[in-house]
Amino acid sequence: MTNQESNRAGISKNLRSLRNILLKTSILFIFANLVFAACFPMTWLGKLTAYNFLFPGRQRLPYADNPARAYSLSLNNLEAMFASHELDGTPKPSDEFRVLLIGDSSTWGFLLPKEQTLSAYLNQAAVRIPDNRRVRVYNLGYPVMSLTKDLLILSIAMRYQPDLIVWPVTLESFPYDKQLFSPLLQNNRSKVVELISDYQLAVDPESVKWNDQNWFSRTLLGARRPLADLLRLQLFGILWAATGIDQEIPDRYIPRQEDLTAEVSFHNLQPPHLQERDLAFDVLAAGIQMAGNVPVLLVNEPIFISEGKNSDIRYNFYYPRWAYDDYRALIARKSEENGWNYLDLWDAIPPNEFTNTAVHLTPKGTSIFAQRILEVIFNIANQSPLN
Repeated sequence: MTNQESNRAGISKNLRSLRNILLKTSILFIFANLVFAACFPMTWLGKLTAYNFLFPGRQRLPYADNPARAYSLSLNNLEAMFASHELDGTPKPSDEFRVLLIGDSSTWGFLLPKEQTLSAYLNQAAVRIPDNRRVRVYNLGYPVMSLTKDLLILSIAMRYQPDLIVWPVTLESFPYDKQLFSPLLQNNRSKVVELISDYQLAVDPESVKWNDQNWFSRTLLGARRPLADLLRLQLFGILWAATGIDQEIPDRYIPRQEDLTAEVSFHNLQPPHLQERDLAFDVLAAGIQMAGNVPVLLVNEPIFISEGKNSDIRYNFYYPRWAYDDYRALIARKSEENGWNYLDLWDAIPPNEFTNTAVHLTPKGTSIFAQRILEVIFNIANQSPLN
């Protein structure tokens, strides 16, 4: 055989080997994608975490508009969100009276460092109840105004043996058109629809476009974004542990609106009065039912009360006066009729203690808010038997 023939034979052999390698690799890749799509283990993968092991658990659920500066990110895997939280780290101590805070961005602590959130101020009080259990508060707020979002988070939070649920609410979370607008809800259709069915909620599951998973999105290739988010959440844990930063807080922000429009409608609802059917009280009732024997404290959270232009028509950017006044009357009446624990702190905070919206508080405002609800938490805790 000549050298030329030998070279050709060698090239042909190498090409066959390369072809076989590519063929086997393709088959393995297709097989792996088929198996992944069939199992779709995103829930299981979300539970795999280095938080509370290699680095400390987060003091609030991960959320970020700018992940690179916040050392956190927004994702839709509920198991991963809870696995990264300090609540998931250790079994419940026998001397702990466990309080879970759920709610919107004001509960989460928007524009507040972790040391100045509502839960942080409540914990700094170091309260013990007469049976010597220490009151320990965990922040499970999340920056979306929707009672159904709160219900979804509560459905997982109940695993952690709470002794009390504190649920700050505000009118903007009650309209039915707000219930399913969040990506966190729209990416967890099966869980949300199950809640709607189990509690016979008036929330319309057909009112939104769900981010349903087609076959391709369940494959390794199609799920590369949520898989990358799981990995990024773990990597951000290193930076979180080193710095304690979990939110980008700018030096300057646009302050809450003082001068207001003369618009009187509220979510396409018109004066003179709100009706009970206009607001998602059924979702609120579902949360209390879900809690079972665990008491729930509903808190009508403080709002900014403007003194600027058209403040005789509106309290703030969110609320015309007629709608908010009716809401307060409705929730007070529902609470009395159903025996709900209810605390109305709507005007408890001075206007200058609000930051960029009508519900976000300064550290001082948050501290005042904590002091106002701490006494009620203590009274409820005194009535709670040792679990």
